[in-house]
Amino acid sequence: MKQKETIHIIGAGISGLIAAYELEQAGFHPVIIEKQGTSGGRVQTITVEDFQLDLGFQVLLNAYPLAKKYLDLKALRLTKLESGAQILVDGKRYVIGDPMRNWKVLLPTLFSGIGTITDKVNVLRLNLLLRKKSLDEIFNTPEVSTLDYLKVFGFSDTIISRFFKPFFAGIFLETELQTSSRMFEFVYKMFGEGYAMIPQDGIGAISAQLKAKLVQTTFKFNCAVESINSTTITLKGGEKIPNQGAIVTSNAAALIPNLHDAQTKWKSCMCLYFEVNQTSIPDRTIALVADHGKLSNNLYAYKDHKGRTILSVTTLKHEGMGEEEITETVKKEIQTYCGTGHVKHITNFRIKQALPNLENLKYTSEPSASLIAENIFIAGDTQFNGSLNAAMESGRLAAAGLIEKKSGWFS
Repeated sequence: MKQKETIHIIGAGISGLIAAYELEQAGFHPVIIEKQGTSGGRVQTITVEDFQLDLGFQVLLNAYPLAKKYLDLKALRLTKLESGAQILVDGKRYVIGDPMRNWKVLLPTLFSGIGTITDKVNVLRLNLLLRKKSLDEIFNTPEVSTLDYLKVFGFSDTIISRFFKPFFAGIFLETELQTSSRMFEFVYKMFGEGYAMIPQDGIGAISAQLKAKLVQTTFKFNCAVESINSTTITLKGGEKIPNQGAIVTSNAAALIPNLHDAQTKWKSCMCLYFEVNQTSIPDRTIALVADHGKLSNNLYAYKDHKGRTILSVTTLKHEGMGEEEITETVKKEIQTYCGTGHVKHITNFRIKQALPNLENLKYTSEPSASLIAENIFIAGDTQFNGSLNAAMESGRLAAAGLIEKKSGWFS
């Protein structure tokens, strides 16, 4: 049997791992070139001292179609977060949840000061609407901003500012709900059809599981690519590798000459981790700070493998501030909001490329659309929408496109 050509994948993030898996299924032995020392990209759990900390607060939505396809969800030992959230505003705490999921939150949600009774009815209307709406319909609906979408739907300014803005700021990584309504409907539907979950061993367990499925793939870690064209992959340091077919999963515009259309704008965030001796945030519950002028946006407390209480705090308003100032300000805020006594700062993660800032969001495309130059295919959540599902879908399609090209199915 003739040996298949060597396919190179640039980047060992989620899309690269999925692409490698699909190529293996077609009989290829891909080579992944990764500039960092590990796989996973943004989906990593990092050891700091003896703490295992996710690279920013991240959850897995188990309703993602591609998560169901590629992940062994049971093996991840997932912790299910409570639906809804605790809202911290004006010195008070409110609970807002989905009573169709948990009847115990019915009365607290109905009588919370977060919105009107009409708002609560509109939440149920929205739930029912999006359960019936397919993903194809969502991503073919004309786009408006999420803020305009919510206003047209009839939600009050109160529930928008006290729930939707802080909750979706933690997902969209922007505070004014300017993200596409397609993304809002998609994420809201995924929350409604499943749960937000976190692997027991951290979000990096997702990447580790995908990597472990690869048996015919070679990894070249701590190896950076300088450029790529139709015939050659040039590594930093000058080494040249023949390009018999490549999938680029990140930074394509910087690697491929004259590829201006691949430029991506990014949203950033900062995640701070603290060890605390106690907290008033309920277990498995996201807390949202709805007070104006605060650095803290969303908070999540959990017990680590040693039984310590860890508090994760995400902020989106840190630009122009020094590390120490941010840490001290957030530390004071969590002492106020969370009723903590002793607070030990562990570390901060500044994530400059946390989420792509995209327009004209898509769910999928034809595999041939992944071809961006001769012998070069592109993948990554930048191609569709900023989600784990999109990263997986783009990797799948890039691999399918390359396989079709090698098979002569398109020229």
